[in-house]
This record gives sequence, structure tokens and C-alpha cells, in this order.
Amino acid sequence: MSRWEPDARGRLEQAALQLYSERGFDQTTVAEIAKRAGLTERTFFRHYADKREVLFGGAGPLQELFVSTLAGAPEGATPIEAVAEALEAAAAPFRERRAFARQRQAVIAANAELRERELIKLASLAAALADTLRRRGVGEPAASLAAEAGIAVFKVAFERWTADTGQHDLPYHLRESLDELKAVTAGG
Repeated sequence: MSRWEPDARGRLEQAALQLYSERGFDQTTVAEIAKRAGLTERTFFRHYADKREVLFGGAGPLQELFVSTLAGAPEGATPIEAVAEALEAAAAPFRERRAFARQRQAVIAANAELRERELIKLASLAAALADTLRRRGVGEPAASLAAEAGIAVFKVAFERWTADTGQHDLPYHLRESLDELKAVTAGG
């Protein structure tokens, strides 16, 4: 096995996604993922707690990026403007990963357990954003509403982006979805 080749985590991620797409999530084992990546099961478990986490391993850094950008938003920004700034920053890590994101979304959509895990991840992001807004002095229910709305915008934009044939990038879809939310809340 090629344990010492670089980017074990990336190779595991790619192998898992290929296998999930080919065979389905439930029919794929950790041993098969490790073998496809040219690694051992032990190496797999150094990087991921279980086979679901291959798809959700980036949740922590994404949440940190959302929170740090939101915390650093200009003092005079409205809650939704500050959240919009965090959404734009969160788009950056996805720029070069559209094919991966599209394949990941297809795997998640095909499995109820993974859809549930995705919703838990999004709820955790919303809670972290609401906490950050409260630390910025935003009261309730405005902090929770802005955070939840921001995550809804992110979810809708991300789904549109992964379905898009390449015409528009994620920031475009984020801005478009946010504009549509503003139009809906304004009665349009």
C-alpha cells in the first residue's frame, strides 16, 4: 500500500466519492474506500471518524470561515448584510471544486441518512451564525432570523450552482438567491 504518498485525505475523499457514486453509500465499506485510495483502513480512520465524514469533513473549516467573516463585517452593516458578506467568503473554497460538489450533492440526495446529516450541518451553521450575530449586538429574533435566512440562501444557491452547467459561479447564485429573498420579504 502507498501509505506515504502525499494527500492521503484527498485520495480517500476521491475514492469514497467514486465508490459512493458507483455502488451507493450503503453498499460501500471503509475497507473498499481505503483500498481504492491505496491506503489502509487505519489511515482512513486517522482522517475520518466514519464513512459519512468523508462527505462532511469540511464542515468545521466552513463554519470557521462563516463565523470569522461575519464577526469581522463592518460595524454598520445590517444583520442580513453581514450574513451576505459571510456567504460571499464561504464561496471561495468551492471555486475549484464544482465537479466534486456536484458529485457529492448527488450522493447525498440519494441517501436519507446523508440528507439528514446535511440538514444537521446546516442547522449547526445557522446556530453559529446566530451566536455570532448576538455577539455583534443583534437581538432576538433578528439574529436567528438573519442566520436562518442566510443558511437558506446558501442552501438554495449551492443547489442551483451544482445543477448549473457552468455558466455562473457560486457567488452569482448566492447574490441571486439573496436578491430573491429580499424581493419575497418586500412583498415582490
